[in-house]
Amino acid sequence: MNNKPVILHPDQLKSHDRGNGARTIPLVTASLGASAFINGITEFGGGVAIPFHSHNCEESVMLLEGDAYLDIEGEEHVLKVFDTTWIPPNVPHRFRNISATQPMKILWIYASVEATRTLMESGETHPISAEHQK
Repeated sequence: MNNKPVILHPDQLKSHDRGNGARTIPLVTASLGASAFINGITEFGGGVAIPFHSHNCEESVMLLEGDAYLDIEGEEHVLKVFDTTWIPPNVPHRFRNISATQPMKILWIYASVEATRTLMESGETHPISAEHQK
């Protein structure tokens, strides 16, 4: 485990295919020595939506590029660059790329190094870190 500050360069880090046109670059993780949160960047291709899911901890997401929908609590919210969300634990939600052709990027932050994702459709729960080992 690392106890020294780190500067991360996303353009030099490995990305992981999440399927269906989404790719994630993990940034701060437990492997770096993080003990209170993890974060990363996910890019969505044109028209891509991730399935409804929830997490076991708080989450904050900032839209870095493009235009997005956030579907949460039965409502559709339009997000523009730098709009930032705070989502309490166990609240189903999803992000969708509004554009059919342009990419969309988000910065996500989970308030636990042991963050999980539970898919609403199947009920399956997996650690976020497992998504980065594919």
